[in-house]
Amino acid sequence: MRRKLAAGNWKMHGSVSALAELTTLAAQIDPQGCETVICPPATLLFHACQLVTSTDIAIGAQCCHPQPHGPFTGDVSARMIAETGASYVIAGHSERRDRYAETDAEVQAQIRAAWRENLTAILCVGESGEDRQAGITLDTIATQLAGSLPDGANGENVVIAYEPIWAIGTGDVPTLAQIGEVHDFIRAQLVRRFGDTQGKTIRLLYGGSVKPSNAADIFTAENVDGALVGGASLQAADFLPIIQALNDA
Repeated sequence: MRRKLAAGNWKMHGSVSALAELTTLAAQIDPQGCETVICPPATLLFHACQLVTSTDIAIGAQCCHPQPHGPFTGDVSARMIAETGASYVIAGHSERRDRYAETDAEVQAQIRAAWRENLTAILCVGESGEDRQAGITLDTIATQLAGSLPDGANGENVVIAYEPIWAIGTGDVPTLAQIGEVHDFIRAQLVRRFGDTQGKTIRLLYGGSVKPSNAADIFTAENVDGALVGGASLQAADFLPIIQALNDA
């Protein structure tokens, strides 16, 4: 059984005072339900980890540098993230791939760095609107998986989030058939590469304009084990209905 996962990516939003939302969230989530992870900005990681101690919320970072230390101004290593008490880190988000030109090889190096520090990586893959229109969505996903996901992946050290780039923050959501097609394809790729047992332990999340109003429908798609949520994860009042929909799926 793959435990369902609701992950919130706060991106460059939030403040120390905004962390009160975690307290509200922790008080209302079902400890027997899905796993809940919040990924705030790096400046809030330590505060967030301290706040959720003894709760059912895990904390993750939004990216990491592949090296443990060095002359990398402005970067944060996986070792530094682990020292805050965080247990997850996002790798390969489309905004990082696009705006910072992160390659598949660099994303893979980040995941390896996360593993060295016993962090679970949330690997993001997804096609652009142009890829979708050209009919090469699955080719794009296959290339990203092959280049970004290291050997040795399993259900304990990695989660994969399918985020169609054209749906992130736009309000546009793929059809259930489109979501199902990609998630089924990813599952088949994982089984082919890692074997039936390991390939079926890795959780697959959907991300891209997930909201309380559409979450329940999205979670009916086969091989959708949860969601990576952006804006709707910033406030407990918006994120809780998504978590509940996942628990009910």
